[in-house]
Amino acid sequence: MELSGKKVLVIGAARSGVAAARFLAARGAVVALNDRKPLEEWTDEARALKESGVGLVAGELPMWLMDQIELVVLSPGVPTKSIPARYMERAGAEVIGEIELAARFLRGRIVAITGTNGKTTTTALIGELLKGADLPVQVGGNIGTPLISLVETSRADGWTVVEVSSYQLETIDTFHPTVAIVLNLMPDHMDRYEHLMDYAAAKHRIFRNQTAEDVAILNADDEIVSSWASGLSAHVVLFSTARELEEGLFLRNGQEIVSRTRDGERVLARRDEMQLRGLHNVQNVMAALAAGLACGAAPDSMRETIKNFEPVEHRLERVAEINGVEFYNDSKATNVDATVKALEAFADAAGQVVLILGGRGKNAPYAPLAPLVERHVRALVLIGEDADRIEQELQAYAPATRAVSMQDAVQRATALAQAGDVVLLAPACASFDMFDNFEQRGWVFKEAVKEVASSKLQVSSSA
Repeated sequence: MELSGKKVLVIGAARSGVAAARFLAARGAVVALNDRKPLEEWTDEARALKESGVGLVAGELPMWLMDQIELVVLSPGVPTKSIPARYMERAGAEVIGEIELAARFLRGRIVAITGTNGKTTTTALIGELLKGADLPVQVGGNIGTPLISLVETSRADGWTVVEVSSYQLETIDTFHPTVAIVLNLMPDHMDRYEHLMDYAAAKHRIFRNQTAEDVAILNADDEIVSSWASGLSAHVVLFSTARELEEGLFLRNGQEIVSRTRDGERVLARRDEMQLRGLHNVQNVMAALAAGLACGAAPDSMRETIKNFEPVEHRLERVAEINGVEFYNDSKATNVDATVKALEAFADAAGQVVLILGGRGKNAPYAPLAPLVERHVRALVLIGEDADRIEQELQAYAPATRAVSMQDAVQRATALAQAGDVVLLAPACASFDMFDNFEQRGWVFKEAVKEVASSKLQVSSSA
């Protein structure tokens, strides 16, 4: 792809947009970076691009600029149906995303992971599995490192493991993963997609450029995802925690993760060796193991890696134990299904769960939580914009109290919990009503827990 002299507009001045603009400018493109926010609200990193010759355009895009553009690079949060993007595409500009831009320059082979839940854990684990097997590997994408920033460090004999969201997949064209994984598909981002199948169609794009020489890894327990197996060009590998498969990876006796092929079967890992909680994490491990096998990683080395792999931050992350109460941070549970999985992970706990829920809802019902809330939740502590709706849908199943901040929520949850209980942050909502992102929400939760621990320690010392 020739970039020198090309007139490019990057829309979105967050992490991936900044990285894309920097990459393009360094290769001689004439680059403008646009964001709706006023310039004073941009990050220092974004504003500093002006020194590299990047034009900074805040607010609405002027027509004279859009009429000149040859290439548009959309950040994931910018809908492809936005009026500026559609206008420039109709005027002849190519419209792609940062993932697609990176894919045109990356060396080596790609492992791509998508799904509603579990993407980051699976992506991080695959990276560790390949690293532990002494295979050259780097990890990026939606996990936090823009894929475009990994172009320079990619190598012809290496693997790049990429987490990709539905938003990112909307704007791919030539993106071609050697190994593509779809973990699951549940209602999410219904504020962006009109129907569930629109969301599913975006996820399915991960397979669009695969051939018979590639591998597609699918969740056999997911009705929609498993239905795709018969229509793909790639070799399909299925995984299941619910039943034994004729071929693929499955869970035997609730403990053994078994890989079965025409040549026989092998136990790859045991659930009681894992540090990750919950059946959903068994599925994540299965998908990662299937990817590792497809990439040529040795089974014995992968088993050792799994034994030592700890939860990724903000994903069922154990924060502390205070007076017999455990505190877990699952701030990445930004949809209802993720919160269902989090509660299921504590179904066999000695005590009950005090659940912190709420934030900016995604227009999905909370009813799927009701059976688990009724059986396992001692109390609900509600925060954020969707607190009213959550209370209406779940108040019949557990007592609910309101909190005005995360600190307040943690203090109320601590007061409600009993020895043996779990205080769990699994909001089932986006974070943008109160926080910059789910990471900040998780960090504030952890700081609030530390404050509780410190106050309990001071009381104990003074006594």
